[in-house]
Amino acid sequence: MKRFKKAHTFFLACIVGVLLVLGGCSSSSSDSEVSGDGNKVVKFMHIWPPGSSKTQNQIVESVVKKYEDDNPDVKIQVEYLENEQYKDKIKVLSSSNELPDVGVTWAAGYLKPFVEGGLMADLSDVLAKDNLKDQFVGGTTEAYAFDDKTYGLPIELNIAPVYYNKEIFKKNGLEVPTTYAEFVNVVKTLKSSGVTPIALGNKEGWTGSLWYMYLADRIGGSTLISEAIAQEVSFENADLEQAAADFKELAELGAFSKGTNGLSNDEAKIEFLNETAAMYLMGSWELPNFTTSDETTQEFKDKIGYFNFPNYESGAGAADSWIGGPGVGLFVSEKSKVKDESKEFIRYFIEEWGKQSFTKAGVIPATKVDTSSLDLPQMNIDVLNDLNKAKSITLFADVQMPASAADTHYNLLQSLVSGDITPADFTKQTEQSLKSAK
Repeated sequence: MKRFKKAHTFFLACIVGVLLVLGGCSSSSSDSEVSGDGNKVVKFMHIWPPGSSKTQNQIVESVVKKYEDDNPDVKIQVEYLENEQYKDKIKVLSSSNELPDVGVTWAAGYLKPFVEGGLMADLSDVLAKDNLKDQFVGGTTEAYAFDDKTYGLPIELNIAPVYYNKEIFKKNGLEVPTTYAEFVNVVKTLKSSGVTPIALGNKEGWTGSLWYMYLADRIGGSTLISEAIAQEVSFENADLEQAAADFKELAELGAFSKGTNGLSNDEAKIEFLNETAAMYLMGSWELPNFTTSDETTQEFKDKIGYFNFPNYESGAGAADSWIGGPGVGLFVSEKSKVKDESKEFIRYFIEEWGKQSFTKAGVIPATKVDTSSLDLPQMNIDVLNDLNKAKSITLFADVQMPASAADTHYNLLQSLVSGDITPADFTKQTEQSLKSAK
């Protein structure tokens, strides 16, 4: 998903420009595997500077301090960079086999070349020890696995609920749909009463992809689209074509925002916030806007609920499966001279992060959360509980696909909306783009 961190003033407080890329900012001065007092040093590089990611940085600092207190023979040398600078520096370090002992990684397509280059340590033993895997939400660690080995452990998770305006539904005599047929009826009823059924800004394409992925998931099952993207089965598949047909039908019914292909996601979101659209399918990163943000009124927050995408009565999918995926995770360098300590640290970090990230930063962790003792808005608790019960989570298409194929996917979804191609054209051209990018 294309989520961007805001630009910030952190550089002014640290080092300027490219010097930051090359050197980063560190809370420790040690450059050795062994510090001056004889303790082992684990180098940890992350993406949460105190300027732009204050709360996450505070969580990291607290976890590191707690770890060092509990493990007095190990020191954690912390370095932090902004998102893009981090990626640039990781490229430089990987080319010289000088990756930090522990670092941040993204799943699937981002991680794959590092794994193929032998740069990432296999973390399957960490996952197996004391059944750590059972602490993760189902389907999250798989995004970091290649050939049955796990090379990263996720710390964040996003899913995509359908947010809806309860007051608009009530005024139109509508209930939350439990089947796709009922969902189509909701769309038709809202359209006939002059309400935009769905706020969708399809200009960037990934927003339309969320809808297509849910349709494919519910018709063909939770693994079909991933198998097609991986070219284990052809994308020219009857179920994937039916999903394209149903996406096209929604557009023809007038389900989406007027001029959806020319609207950005932010522009479409305004329709939902202004209550001129009744539904909005988006990642759980929007939850604070509907629960805790000072920028939305309590009156509006009270009107907003969510539901998972409904199932087809005859489909292979399940309503307790989600489209989403882990955000970032942690890796251990294969070349690390303190690999055992690094693995112990990421295990410790993941458990502590899971306890703090949602309550302090609003970031849903990839590990399951016991909500029984938390003081959170009810919708946040409901989302977490649904996550804990999730049957599967299908990774966002643009994370799974090579970049060129993802761009084609977006363009084809726009063409479906505008009626320029048929569902059969969609699956055929997607298959061609995946083969070309392989």
